Amino acid sequence: MDALILEPSLYTVKAVLILDNDGERLYAKYYDETYPTVKEQKAFEKNIFNKTHRTDSEIAEGLIDNIDLYFYVIGSSHENELMLMSVLNCLFDSLSQMLRKNVEKRALLENMEGLFLAVDEIVDGGVILESDPQQVVHRVALRGDDVPLTEQTVTQVLQSAKEQIKWSLLR
Repeated sequence: MDALILEPSLYTVKAVLILDNDGERLYAKYYDETYPTVKEQKAFEKNIFNKTHRTDSEIAEGLIDNIDLYFYVIGSSHENELMLMSVLNCLFDSLSQMLRKNVEKRALLENMEGLFLAVDEIVDGGVILESDPQQVVHRVALRGDDVPLTEQTVTQVLQSAKEQIKWSLLR
């Protein structure tokens, strides 16, 4: 038993997954090489979905199931389940605030950049950085406002140009 003493480490996450009603990947970020190929990742996702999609409870060990989305935070067997659950709750609550309580597939697909930023604020390289949804939403809002012109979509550039022209004509 003494040989199994683990060194102290930071709380870590192996993966963050969001699947739809059919078990198809909407978002997946793996932080280690447990499943190195996309084929292995998809097989794992299908397996975990098949085991969890029939649960009747809203929250069941590392899973939040909401209308048409399934949220998963994966950790090792030695990881603190409470920390993994706090990451899961933080992710869901952050998205809920960012999407104005409309956490469903269509709204999520329309706001994928917010999802990417939120996950990056919560977990970096598998290390848990934040578990407060208010802080995550605040940081995502700050990062979203400072988008350089080269990274904006054509629609955003046209909208900005329209507003500048409108204000110049109103003066």
